Amino acid sequence: MSNRIWVATRKGLFAVERETESGRAPWRVARGFFLGDNVTFALVDGRDNAVYAALNHGHFGTKLHRSRDGGARWEECAVPVYPPQPEDHDPPPNPMGGKTSPWNLELLWTLAAGGADEPGVLWAGTLPGGLFRSEDHGSTWNLNRPLWDDPRRFQWFGGGYDYPGIHSICVDPRDARRVLLGVSCGGVWETCDAGASWALRADGMRAEYMPPERAYDPEIQDPHCIARCREHPDHLWVAHHNGVFRSTDGAASWRELKDVPPSAFGFAVAAHPSDPNTAWFVPAIKDEKRIPVDGQVVVTRTRDGGETFEVLTEGLPGPHAYDLTFRHALDVDETGDRLVFGSTTGSLWVSENQGDSWLCVTNHLPPIHATRFV
Repeated sequence: MSNRIWVATRKGLFAVERETESGRAPWRVARGFFLGDNVTFALVDGRDNAVYAALNHGHFGTKLHRSRDGGARWEECAVPVYPPQPEDHDPPPNPMGGKTSPWNLELLWTLAAGGADEPGVLWAGTLPGGLFRSEDHGSTWNLNRPLWDDPRRFQWFGGGYDYPGIHSICVDPRDARRVLLGVSCGGVWETCDAGASWALRADGMRAEYMPPERAYDPEIQDPHCIARCREHPDHLWVAHHNGVFRSTDGAASWRELKDVPPSAFGFAVAAHPSDPNTAWFVPAIKDEKRIPVDGQVVVTRTRDGGETFEVLTEGLPGPHAYDLTFRHALDVDETGDRLVFGSTTGSLWVSENQGDSWLCVTNHLPPIHATRFV
């Protein structure tokens, strides 16, 4: 069971630790790194325990750092670089915002480790929708041109950001050549040949923000986050802009789950590593509101494949608590019993019992972008 959590925030990366495995030792914020800098994501590579921290310095650009010794020392890696834009490149503006995606790195939004048989392979999802692959632990990166050059990409558009972006990368543990992507707003995509070709995998998703005749178009769906059951990889969950969706056939089709209390809107989802019927969400009110329903911070859990949901509140604040949870700020450890989530107001909660009750670790971190168990 994990005794360290990496917490990426608007003003630094923090190691949150529990000193002992047994007993009731409290979690505590043990140390901070890159203090004052915007850490947009943290990856713990379970193959070699390396930790990667993505930083966004605004005017000074994006940086990537790697630690091979639990944070004692950090080294700067390369960041994904878009190739020069061809002079004759004249893509159509996207149909929603009328903008075309730039050919430069706006944000390093997510990182994912390759397969167990691929030492050194990393994937990176970016704004404005570029997917990159490294084969040397992040020392160099290559843009995946088959996806970037796919004409269907011109249907993508921005959601919360001005440009579309890749925020979810799920590598199939059975076959590392199979990789699933979540794009806001661009649907779900899959490769079965390590990125040589791509297929849309959003059949059954519904976008209520589109005209009725386009509501089920797969290339304009807005999955906020995708989570995959590790031991049953064909079982997938999506927190979507206007609903919760589940697939039991490896994303070949999706089913919208109904009557999700207190709201089907949210950014974060975590899938139990061994129980394909269990998942957790952190709901909110969508669109221009973006606050918890009735000012009560809750986590919702299903244990029966989405047929019913429990609203979990013990130890969580409310009423008059207005914390929002970003898409990468909820995580579950390898046992499926311990969970962590953080909020835009710098609060961090841990559960030791699958969400039945929660302990507040701190209320005083900067806004939290991502949490990851070691």
